Amino acid sequence: MRSKLFVPAIRHELFEKALRSGADAICFDLEDAVSCDRKDEARDFLESFLSNRVPSPAPLILVRSNPVNSEQFPRDIASITWPVLVATALPKVESADEVQNAASRIAELELLRNITVPIGILPTIESPRGLRFAAEIASSSPRVIGLQIGFADLLEPLGIPSESVLARNQIRLLIRLAAAEAGLECYDSAYANYKDAIGYQSELDAARSLGFSGSSCIHPSQIAAANLSFTPSAESIASAQRVVTAAEQAQQRGDTVISVDGKMIDPPFVTYARKLLARTTELAGH
Repeated sequence: MRSKLFVPAIRHELFEKALRSGADAICFDLEDAVSCDRKDEARDFLESFLSNRVPSPAPLILVRSNPVNSEQFPRDIASITWPVLVATALPKVESADEVQNAASRIAELELLRNITVPIGILPTIESPRGLRFAAEIASSSPRVIGLQIGFADLLEPLGIPSESVLARNQIRLLIRLAAAEAGLECYDSAYANYKDAIGYQSELDAARSLGFSGSSCIHPSQIAAANLSFTPSAESIASAQRVVTAAEQAQQRGDTVISVDGKMIDPPFVTYARKLLARTTELAGH
């Protein structure tokens, strides 16, 4: 999921167009993009759209609901839980209990609607408390497919400038490590100034360098940059293949020391190389 395009759930005229945007995933937004007085209307649009679609491998379909503890959530989840839904993006998650409560509601609807493929949950870390409990959130349910960041809600109330590279990268690393503890991937926050291509690319580069797998897009113009940034380069693929080949040959010889391209290669390097090649194969299947 290199690119995840947000689409306001109230803008039903954009739904089909978004599916053709080239994004790996489309995330219909019932939270921030919909005013309180139009939530019911947006839910009706989404239910009509999702309930009549056949599941497809691409693009992935997600919906950002309102927070689990909000009065809106029960109605959200009833409207969006259909076979086409890959995951619910939960905003402002602060505890494992919230994820487990959402998982229980989803399970009830899956049983009621004969949904056989379990729907995932993508928690968003958007508060100091959520950051502190990120590892517990990541491991709270088998439905959790990864962690994502919401920088605006996390940083702005604290008076931390949104352009603070130090703060953003420290948070990225903490969340990446929390996700890694559960064996999950991480996805970066949206970048609000979609006309600032240079700034967005800088954010993509930072996220990629810290092991993230993708980023949110608030405008279709950001999709190509996100897809390219999180696609392994030909050079990195070739290097990974050399590492894996050398490791396999060394194992056959009974050697414990591996040298590739003038570097000593230990098991962690081999693990990463295999992971990169697997990701390349997965992307090629899209």
